[in-house]
Amino acid sequence: MDRSQKADAVAALNATFNEVGVVVVTRNRGMTVAQTTALRVKMRESGASFKVSKNSLAKLAIVDTDYAGIGELLTGPVALGTSVDPVAAAKIVVDFAKTNDKLEIVGGAMGSQVLDEAGIRALASMPSLDELRAKLIGLVQAPATKIAQVVTAPAGKLARVFGAYAKEAA
Repeated sequence: MDRSQKADAVAALNATFNEVGVVVVTRNRGMTVAQTTALRVKMRESGASFKVSKNSLAKLAIVDTDYAGIGELLTGPVALGTSVDPVAAAKIVVDFAKTNDKLEIVGGAMGSQVLDEAGIRALASMPSLDELRAKLIGLVQAPATKIAQVVTAPAGKLARVFGAYAKEAA
C-alpha cells in the first residue's frame, strides 16, 4: 500500500466514523474466509458493515471524531463493525460471536461513549430502530382503533335491536 492509498483509506475510514452511530471493535482469532464472508453478508443485510482495518490507519482516522476514545482498543488483529443504527452492528456481531468462538468482542463506542464488551452485549440486547418504530406505530394506532370500535358499537347495537323488533313484528 503506497502513501496515496493509505491517505485514501484514512479518508474513507474517517468519513465512515463521521456517519455511523456505533463502532464495534472485534478481534479475529483465526476465522476462515468463509466465516468472515458470512459475517459481512449478515452485516450488509441489516445496513451495517464489517471491515478489517490496519490499526495505524484506524488510529489516524479516528482523530477529530467522536470515536477518538477507541484508540486504545485498536491493538492486534482487529476488525470494525459499524452501522448508522446504534444497535444493528452490535446485535449481529454478538449473535455471530455466540456461534463462533474465533470472533472476540473487544469493545466499541456509541458516539463519544466508549463501551467495553459488556456494554456492547447490553447494546445488542436492545430493540433495533425498526423494532422501536413498529412499537411506536402500534401504540399510536391502538387508541384510534379503540375509538373507532366505541363509536361504531352503539350503531351496531341499535341495528340489532331494530332487527329483533322486525323479526317479532313479522
